[in-house]
Amino acid sequence: MPIKTQSDLPAREILENENIFVMDEYRALNQHIRPLQVLILNIMPVKQDTELQLLRALSNTPLQVDVTFMNVKSHISLNTSVNHLNKFYTCLEEIRDQKYDGMIITGAPVEDISFEEVDYWEEICEIMDWAQTHVTSTIHICWAAQAGFYHYYGINKRSLPSKLFGVYEHKVSNRKIPLVRGFDDVFLAPHSRHTETPAAEIHACKELTVLAESPIAGVFLAIAENGKKIFVNGHPEYDRYTLNNEYYRDLNKGLPIHIPYNYYPHDNPEERPLLQWRSHSNNLYSNWLNYYVYQITPYDIREI
Repeated sequence: MPIKTQSDLPAREILENENIFVMDEYRALNQHIRPLQVLILNIMPVKQDTELQLLRALSNTPLQVDVTFMNVKSHISLNTSVNHLNKFYTCLEEIRDQKYDGMIITGAPVEDISFEEVDYWEEICEIMDWAQTHVTSTIHICWAAQAGFYHYYGINKRSLPSKLFGVYEHKVSNRKIPLVRGFDDVFLAPHSRHTETPAAEIHACKELTVLAESPIAGVFLAIAENGKKIFVNGHPEYDRYTLNNEYYRDLNKGLPIHIPYNYYPHDNPEERPLLQWRSHSNNLYSNWLNYYVYQITPYDIREI
């Protein structure tokens, strides 16, 4: 949230140079406040887990956020009951004429096939295009980030030699962008994927600005159109045990899987995993809501 000061306070310029949002008396008196409308397109298989993770990530702000969950109609979910979807989820046809302040598109376990082979690919593209005129700012997570890079900029993903799986260090590369305000120089975030969007191609795209990356995990955070599009190549919303559950799931299925990197103390799955990324996850979503949604979206949502 912003700090309100007199417009000529000497500390104001220093704070603004540190990407701290400072508001003068005039703007404070003329602000109109209403709940933010955030749409979450949840295409993860176990939707209740993702619901909890994202709602927890969005809760660390004094802003009131009204959340609507959305799913795709061109795919039948096998891991979430029809009753749950009918009661709590909507689809594009039902909200096509509505506007939203923010939107989150989740990842999906479809990395091993090409985008065009995904049975809901055309619907995802339609939703991403719809968001261009109906949403102030959209976050694309993991597979959705790869899908966004491909759909918007023609940058295709590629397969990795083995699954990128664990908690990796990332370095902030552009501190002038408010999305990473308050981040440490180096921070941790979970990854769980078999593919990547090549870092060199992201850097070469003039429309994209890289904000954080890892020498092992590649580009973690990128932004376009002054925050209208945000791409997160990881899972900062994951809970303490999410990687643990994925590890044992793959083991039980007989799939090739290694112990999550930098996750268990002493690489021992019998020990409680360390939660090392929560503060930066909260910071990321709070910055998004404040700088790219709340401070940008019009008071009359119909004007988006």
